[in-house]
Amino acid sequence: MATLLNNHRRYHFDNDLEKALNRVDFFRIFHTMSLRFGFDHFAILQLGNEGGACMLSNRLALHDLPAGLAEEYDKRHRFGDSVAYKSLHKSIIPSIWKADDPPHGQGGNLVEQLGFEMLICVPVTGLNGARYAVLFLGDCEDIDQQAHFELCYDAVCAFDYFYRLVLSNKAGLGLTPRETEILRWISHGKTASEIALIVSVSEHTVNSHTATILKKLDVVNRTQMVAKAIREQIIQ
Repeated sequence: MATLLNNHRRYHFDNDLEKALNRVDFFRIFHTMSLRFGFDHFAILQLGNEGGACMLSNRLALHDLPAGLAEEYDKRHRFGDSVAYKSLHKSIIPSIWKADDPPHGQGGNLVEQLGFEMLICVPVTGLNGARYAVLFLGDCEDIDQQAHFELCYDAVCAFDYFYRLVLSNKAGLGLTPRETEILRWISHGKTASEIALIVSVSEHTVNSHTATILKKLDVVNRTQMVAKAIREQIIQ
């Protein structure tokens, strides 16, 4: 159940969170939250491994970014090379980024590359330990300390409900334990013959499982399969 004790303080979205049931409800909650604090858009990212697949579009769990923005970004930049992304793997302290920030080492400026003026990153964690971040983007000039504190707290509360009600209830999209195991090895770049040796089955069986996984995830190739599995939190 989503209901929590009164000891868990939820200030601005208490009633909305208690009534939320699905992605549509949480889309509205996070969108309203971003507007309340002067931002235009929000995005919830699954971080995964720092050295893993680093396309922005594949990391989005929920967002209201302009249509095609993430895909267009991926054509020109590598999300894993951005300073903001790297910082999320180095610290759980919320961070503020601006388009006119001075260069930080070798990483790209995510805010500038996406065409906004400011970005706030709020690192969050699911109950299973999976790491995410709630992002707020817009053209505002700055945010004061009190508003920053409130935004971060509200984001943590809303994400907790979103994780428990939506993200943790996917149940692997119907994959069996064996299919999930094979999918995980595919994500590590193993071939069918290599996976057959690892899990002690025939290569034909691996290919059969792979075909079933493609059908269950409604994708057409291995690249899409791994990307969707990461996005839907079937694998990390």
